Amino acid sequence: MSDDTGDELTVRQARADDRGAVVAFTTDTWPERGGDYVPRVFDEWVATDGPTQRTFVLDAGDDIAGICQGVLLSDHEAWAQGMRVNPDYRGRSASPELTHAVFDWAREQGATVCRNMVFSWNAAGLGQSRAVGFEPRTEFRWAEPAPDADAAGHDGLRAVDDPAAAWTAWQRSAGREHLADLALADDESWALAELTRGRLHAAAEAERVLAVVGDDGVRGMTVRVREAEHETGAGRTERCAEYGVGVWTDLDAARALFAAVSRDAADLGVDRTRVLIPETVRHVSDVAAARVGFSDEPDFVLEADLLGR
Repeated sequence: MSDDTGDELTVRQARADDRGAVVAFTTDTWPERGGDYVPRVFDEWVATDGPTQRTFVLDAGDDIAGICQGVLLSDHEAWAQGMRVNPDYRGRSASPELTHAVFDWAREQGATVCRNMVFSWNAAGLGQSRAVGFEPRTEFRWAEPAPDADAAGHDGLRAVDDPAAAWTAWQRSAGREHLADLALADDESWALAELTRGRLHAAAEAERVLAVVGDDGVRGMTVRVREAEHETGAGRTERCAEYGVGVWTDLDAARALFAAVSRDAADLGVDRTRVLIPETVRHVSDVAAARVGFSDEPDFVLEADLLGR
């Protein structure tokens, strides 16, 4: 593919010496929202590329026209992230070139599906994703219970470390259906993968899985997937405990679940939390009724079927 001047755009694997060009067109992507994360992670992306990860750039000769990364989350699930197009090359099919390179790579690794996440306010990103073959899959929001060692839940309900009970709660929940079985991946920030019984039990060993139970049975669950450093601006960072998903049956169970998260986070000594929850009126209003904070806007997950491509 070439433009009026004849210079060609070629997709290839990213190299360390691409850093300057990539940073130049990504630094000011969203200045009003705290900026872009790509400049912070580019070096790590290139250094850790391997069988389950590939970072692609669109080479314009003496410049870089775009970047995107593909990650294999399981034997059949791929994730596309960091799609950015240099403004100087918009209108030249940069996004389709990069996306199809990720699709081809993911298919070669055995993936049958590729997903991505787009902020709900990012109209350009949503339109771009649909144009290159992604279809709507689900939406979620972050609940943000504050760490509190003395958080009180609800009389008659208790939180237990029981992955089997948590799996039952997950399987029965309307939230699972809304989320299409997806939860925050345990080994990749800002990525969602199918929550399987194996993943849940692995998380119980590595982090923590909680189930909310009462005399009438199990009524909610959550799974802590990691602690992460989040930038807050002015060069400061906060430690955040991230919970891959939270679902519950009713408001009392929600109160008990988020109180358990607050106590767990306090035990870790983190500054804040975030819990992925289904973006439904009931779930979000339950969070509000439980007097727990939540993010201002939802995030959208889209999906491309790689079979037959």
